[in-house]
Amino acid sequence: MKQSTPVGNKASSPTETISANLMGVEMNTKEWTEVLCPLLSLALRLEGEGQYNLAKLARSAVDSLGRQAAYQPEPPTSKQSLLADIDDITRALAGLDMNRDLVEALRRGATALAEGRLPLLSETPHPYVCRTCGYLVIGETEEKCPTCGAWPETFQWFAPIYWLEALDPFAALETLRQTPEKISALLEGLSEYAMTVQPADGGWAVRNIITHLRDAQGVLEYRLDLFQKQENPILESKAVFEWATREEERPPFTREIFESYKETRARIISRLEALPEKGWRRIGYHEEFGVVSIKQQVSYFASHELTHLPQLERLRAQL
Repeated sequence: MKQSTPVGNKASSPTETISANLMGVEMNTKEWTEVLCPLLSLALRLEGEGQYNLAKLARSAVDSLGRQAAYQPEPPTSKQSLLADIDDITRALAGLDMNRDLVEALRRGATALAEGRLPLLSETPHPYVCRTCGYLVIGETEEKCPTCGAWPETFQWFAPIYWLEALDPFAALETLRQTPEKISALLEGLSEYAMTVQPADGGWAVRNIITHLRDAQGVLEYRLDLFQKQENPILESKAVFEWATREEERPPFTREIFESYKETRARIISRLEALPEKGWRRIGYHEEFGVVSIKQQVSYFASHELTHLPQLERLRAQL
């Protein structure tokens, strides 16, 4: 929510407010901004000279600096705080002459968030950025970059989440085999009461995380059925995270949920092991992400699970 400015104080512009929020307390804003653009410029010039290994180091530094500046251990994630931040961001971007289609896509996405749903791909199309000059376009294009003439095939596609491309089939299968063992070790010795204790920040308890993993795995198994039975199936968008705290028809004990999770995992692994190489390339249309393959869906699921392991570790340490 916007607050009125006290009399005698100069109102900050949205851009100034966002910059202050993103830079954080620990990092000197002037130092950060002074090194960011030179790093990006250096990466571009190194790539132009074929020095790709040097360029990757410069780009990784840019990414690291940005993430460090924005990182908060416990960021506010209520719907209202997110909507307020999106409103600030869209006004700031509009003031920077950012692509109007991107700003409008952000606003459509905010409308979906306010309505309690996930935005569909039709509302928030994939963005593509010219790797040479930074020109941005929303949705696929066949037009050359109007600024530098780069061909559209060279534009960088911004995927909704890196999980889609994180793992090849072999690595995804190995991750699927190992993750239940890691979770089992994190649950060892915990009582049912301990697994239902909600953390002080109001987040999920251990039971909610295990429930979420089982629910997400159920969605994966259902989608594998669709891939097998249909050509180019429609994959409905599912807000699986919203199910984690629902206790209707849940087993009374968390370990029962975990055992069910492991049984389903064994079925899925057996199925994927029998899948021929071309089978991994079967595609469907995901309402949120667009065209996706079995390979991408499995990579997504296996990678997603790994992000919950630190969460379980933190909860275990707090008990």
